[in-house]
Amino acid sequence: MILTPASQKFILHWGEMGQAWGINRTMAQVHALLFVSPDPLDAEQISLLLDVSRSNVSTSIKELITWGVIKKVHLIGDRRDRFEALKDVMETFRVIMAERKRREMDPTISLLEHCVAEAKTGGDTDQYTGEQLQKMLEFVQMITIWYSQVDRLSSNSMKRLLTAGAKIATFFGTSDSKPLVED
Repeated sequence: MILTPASQKFILHWGEMGQAWGINRTMAQVHALLFVSPDPLDAEQISLLLDVSRSNVSTSIKELITWGVIKKVHLIGDRRDRFEALKDVMETFRVIMAERKRREMDPTISLLEHCVAEAKTGGDTDQYTGEQLQKMLEFVQMITIWYSQVDRLSSNSMKRLLTAGAKIATFFGTSDSKPLVED
């Protein structure tokens, strides 16, 4: 595989964006490379194409498999493990959101529930803190419930929901009627 200028730009940007989201740059770049690659790649090919160490690629691959956004592929007559990314953008979004919920939202809800309960036993000095934390808990729970409802949608239904975003926002009072996603 030869990296085109467009694929290089995408891979570099995806790595930067991944870093902004708290994800290792190389891990995000490996994902981007596999996403734009028409064929599964082995770790050595990934290492050469991205000009990163083989150990860094191996660590990134293990983590991406754990996230569920890439999978191991075997080819007849080839003993090397090859890897490919999910190609369906909506499915990739769904998998990433599920993992972020598991890693970030679920522990946050648990912590907030504990803190709210603790603040209730703290007397008057903790009352304000408890009220603020209760608001945050309700918000995070609301987002988590929304996510679970969206997660049950098919990819086509999710795309229609995203496309309808501007219409829904207008219904709830925004003045910007430009669609968020073009058909």
